[in-house]
Amino acid sequence: MKFRPLHDRVVVKRVEEDTKTKGGIIIPETAQEKPMQGKVVAVGPGGRDEAGKLTPIDLKKGDTILFGKWSGTEVKIDGEELLIMKESDIMGVLE
Repeated sequence: MKFRPLHDRVVVKRVEEDTKTKGGIIIPETAQEKPMQGKVVAVGPGGRDEAGKLTPIDLKKGDTILFGKWSGTEVKIDGEELLIMKESDIMGVLE
């Protein structure tokens, strides 16, 4: 991918959820909610504080994260659907 986010932005790829319930019922695409989990694809260098000092981002490429339902901006890069969001939109890292 030839895209580098700026400042405190993060590029995320949504993690696909199961299309079946535990009981074996297949959920159609129209009834599925978009997942709120994703993998970090790229991170920016970080934001700047009021003094102009660079504050690095706490995330790294490959982290699995949780984010808000309506967080980020959906984009298509190299045919792949991704989200670009600020670090503050991310709720936490799954370990």
